[in-house]
Amino acid sequence: MKLETYKITINGTVQGVGFRPFIYQLATSLHLHGTVSNGTQGVEIVINTNFDTLKIFIQKIEEKLPLLASIDNITTTQIAQKLFTSFQIISTNEEGKRTVRIPPDVSICKECEAELFDPDNRRYGYPFITCTHCGVRYSIIYDLPYDRKNTSMKFFEMCNACEKEYLNPLDRRYHAQPIGCWECGPKLELIDKVGQSVLTLTVIDKAVELILEGNILAVKGVGGYHLMCDATNDEAVQKMRERKKRPTKPYAVMVANVELARELAVMSEQEEELLTSKERPIVLLDSKGNHEGYPYSKFIAPNMSRIGLFLPYTPLHLLLLQKLNCPLVATSANITDEPICTNKESLTKLHGVYDYVLDHNREIVNGCDDSVVMVVKDQQIILRRARGYAPASIKLPFALSKNVLALGANQKSTIAIGFDNEVILSPHIGDLDTIDSVSYFEKNIQTLERIYDFKPVVVIHDKHPNYESTKYALSHYDNTKAVQHHYAHILGVMAEKQIRGKVLGVAFDGTGYGDDGNLWGGEFLVCDYNGYERVAQINYFKLLGGAKAIKEPKRVALSLLFDLYGENAITLQNPTIKAFSTTELKTYFIAWEKGLHTPLSSSVGRLFDAVASLVGVCQTMSFEGESGMMLEELYESSIEGYYGFGYEDGKIDILPIIKEIFLEKNTSVAVSKFFHTLVEIIYTTYRQYDLPLVLSGGVFQNRVLLGLVLERIPDAVISNAIPPNDGGIALGQVVAR
Repeated sequence: MKLETYKITINGTVQGVGFRPFIYQLATSLHLHGTVSNGTQGVEIVINTNFDTLKIFIQKIEEKLPLLASIDNITTTQIAQKLFTSFQIISTNEEGKRTVRIPPDVSICKECEAELFDPDNRRYGYPFITCTHCGVRYSIIYDLPYDRKNTSMKFFEMCNACEKEYLNPLDRRYHAQPIGCWECGPKLELIDKVGQSVLTLTVIDKAVELILEGNILAVKGVGGYHLMCDATNDEAVQKMRERKKRPTKPYAVMVANVELARELAVMSEQEEELLTSKERPIVLLDSKGNHEGYPYSKFIAPNMSRIGLFLPYTPLHLLLLQKLNCPLVATSANITDEPICTNKESLTKLHGVYDYVLDHNREIVNGCDDSVVMVVKDQQIILRRARGYAPASIKLPFALSKNVLALGANQKSTIAIGFDNEVILSPHIGDLDTIDSVSYFEKNIQTLERIYDFKPVVVIHDKHPNYESTKYALSHYDNTKAVQHHYAHILGVMAEKQIRGKVLGVAFDGTGYGDDGNLWGGEFLVCDYNGYERVAQINYFKLLGGAKAIKEPKRVALSLLFDLYGENAITLQNPTIKAFSTTELKTYFIAWEKGLHTPLSSSVGRLFDAVASLVGVCQTMSFEGESGMMLEELYESSIEGYYGFGYEDGKIDILPIIKEIFLEKNTSVAVSKFFHTLVEIIYTTYRQYDLPLVLSGGVFQNRVLLGLVLERIPDAVISNAIPPNDGGIALGQVVAR
């Protein structure tokens, strides 16, 4: 049968994942001659074959993919005859439009883990062991294609033994770009608080000793540093809280293995699969408690019945935990809400927090925090999309007419670039409230533009004039467009789920700039990609002190009590009223009455704050979302019923709810009925429209509320690949027409 020449182009995550040696082995097993190479759009194969064998070859490619690979599409074209005498892996083709997917960082594989603990292996105990099936990717990339010269590993010259593996197509480490060993790879260093190296032959043993003595170590990982301490040591955990000025926000805990995780928390099969997945996110789980004698400190997650657990994902983490024999607090090394520290210079701002630094000399090119996920009603909800999951590539239900750069919001920031029918969403950046965070935000823009050789035609930003992302767009680009915050929330879910028609979107969050200049956050929108109509909303209420009310739930509750009782609210007996002095109450009433520094809000996030204050569990917040987490703890599933509310012409009157909660003596009843009331409000609006229901916004991170909505309306759509919080805004901005 006559042999023809075919060119096969494969798009997707096909670089840095062992794809070329996989193709080489498959082609040689079928006695095919030709070449395979990396290109700017993926992997390119040219082979001599007949049509029937070509079909078998492509079928086997799809069936036997390498573990980390994924295919978006395969295109095959017959080209001019070219005869080959063997099959070869050839050098990278760097010409053409760049569309290949950047591989994310993933956890150490089982083969490397076995070698790490094998005394007869030349990489025994080597903290940077890796192969084509695991390890660092995105965090070390300067540019595409993903070749060693385009990563921070270019500074390490391979020894003969590593080079031999690197050049052997049949070896697991063939073209494993981060390859190294004790002789030629990155090295560890232990540094004290004044910046001096701690001279020791056994760096890991010394680090373990310091942790067990109660010290806090800044440990350089994949996408940044962790602050680590013994999770069973009350004094060490408290010391970290005091130094980091983080009084109550829960800490994530890294445990050596899934068996220990089962001792600490209740896990479903799905949650365990997430915990042990190659992405190794932090998974929020139901704790088994932290009573006396329990294997972690009561200060890990004060007043919370949930704990965030994750497994070691680097060889360094495995070596530490194997020797420690105890769980570790492993929290991002950063100032609250700022980007994670990625080098010694950025780490200096935490000089007063850590006692020692466990460092290494492989540069982190692209910072990437730990991802955080939870499971609600069998649905995966990503709260922070970062290491393991990012950068994310999302296929759109239609093709974009021009290149789009979307700059997201201001909190939980991410950015996105859109071209053709694809969006690349950056990892979690953080809140844009400092010079450093805006600089990091800018670096992420530059990284995606550089790697994809991307030039935006239009730049999308939020409508809020004071968001740093908005200011950046208007000061750096000419062709800009504003997209309303809550509309972008809903569009993000629609894009992820490939929804083409109209939907009823429910956007519940803390703050978003509305079309009328007020602060929206309790919105019902009928929308598609061409526009939206606000068909219902929570009635506006005043925020006493403006932005101060975001951190002080008592201000929101007091304003609502003034709405109900006027000046008489000052004389009421209630936890909210008791949280103020008499002078403060009189002053705030005047401000409320005259509308002084009291912006209007329809926010369900602020409504959560008000309820937390009224029932006496949270008057001021030390971290975002604390009030909602406190209310989750008080919910009792055995309590039924909901409070009455007004509903007229799309205006939802919440004052009857506030009055009932104020009069309720039983805290759990008040909180449980409040949750049920929100569900009833959503259902009341939903049944008026014959449309799919789409949920988005930070309030839907509340597992109780989300679970109740999904029980009542099982067909409700929520994002599973992007966060419901503002981390999903950039995706929605890209697709707004």
